[in-house]
Amino acid sequence: MGADRTEHADRNGFQGGKAGKDDGDGKGDTKKVSRSFGVMALLGVLLVLAGLVGLVYTGVATLTTMFLFGWLLLAGGAVGLLQAFQSRKSNYFWLAVIVAAINIAAGFVILRRPEASAEALTMFAALLFLIGGVFRLAGGVVVRGAHFGLTLVQGAFGILLGLLILSNWPGNSLYVIGTFFSLALLFDGLSLIALGMGARRILGLVSDDGGPAASAGVPDTAAEAGETTGKRPSEDQEQSNN
Repeated sequence: MGADRTEHADRNGFQGGKAGKDDGDGKGDTKKVSRSFGVMALLGVLLVLAGLVGLVYTGVATLTTMFLFGWLLLAGGAVGLLQAFQSRKSNYFWLAVIVAAINIAAGFVILRRPEASAEALTMFAALLFLIGGVFRLAGGVVVRGAHFGLTLVQGAFGILLGLLILSNWPGNSLYVIGTFFSLALLFDGLSLIALGMGARRILGLVSDDGGPAASAGVPDTAAEAGETTGKRPSEDQEQSNN
């Protein structure tokens, strides 16, 4: 009987230690996830600051965007050329080589003439806004769906933005690309901040709700162990009397 009590107590102690270890591992994982979301929010703050600086110095932002674009084209062309030669037995070998060569050539041109490249990209953006607005207006008038008014507003805004860019081209090419790039950084940073802070708040609420429940489970286990241990002697006594 004494051996059974000792074995039962050891089993309860092992289960309690395992539960405590799992609880500690869960808290550690929660801290790691919370730290990761904190890093995400910090990255969002840096992007917001970069976007605000770019909106103030739009010329510098435009040139920086063009240099980044040029280097990305060079890197992409080099990687594409390497992959093409690694799979030179495929049917698309020459197509991959041509695409990689075009990317490398475009990267060199942008790095050599960033101002002229900015003018060309500004013209392309204006035409894209203009054509997209016309198609949105035409599609909204023909289809007349549930978002008819919103589609018309988007189409009119695209046409107006395209005409405004074309009316001041090429003089506005030094700040249009930089403005768009800075706005993209700004909104991306704000979304990262909102996501990181919201996730940290949710993790804090989950950990606060799970803490009392986990701690309340330990006394219940101890009480059940006490009841089982108390029942054991009475059962053994009844068997001995019989």
